[in-house]
Amino acid sequence: MLQLIQTVHRTKQTIPGEEKTSRSLAVTKSPLHGLGCFATVRFLKDNRIGEYTGEKISRKEAMRRLKRPGGTRISELEAEWYIDGSVDGNQTQYINHSCDPNADAYVIGGSLFIFALREIARGEEITVDYLNSFEQDQSVCQCRTASCRQRIQKAA
Repeated sequence: MLQLIQTVHRTKQTIPGEEKTSRSLAVTKSPLHGLGCFATVRFLKDNRIGEYTGEKISRKEAMRRLKRPGGTRISELEAEWYIDGSVDGNQTQYINHSCDPNADAYVIGGSLFIFALREIARGEEITVDYLNSFEQDQSVCQCRTASCRQRIQKAA
């Protein structure tokens, strides 16, 4: 995985103007929740799916935005910085939660990237385990997997 992360970091630096949207992802109605992000190509295990993009905001602003409707597209980048995918984001903002995800997010060089945890088939919905650290968020999980925790929160 370290080699993969180093390659992604170099690639990001050497490809100026990387497209905002990806032809390998599509947004459509999801059986999990609202809209979802789906693979239009097959992703092999450890392949980079995309970068989670959006407006970089402070923790204070993230907490403020989480109180309003639709604040669920905010992801932690680091302790004091977050990304609001609903502002200038791409298809990755529609990645839904699953307690048994097929992808995960990694912070690399100040950016948030989504990688496949296993092979993902064309047409399959991309999911991550949000492991929500926002105490005020009491979202009910809708993944319906065998390992479902019922709530989208870190275990106490």
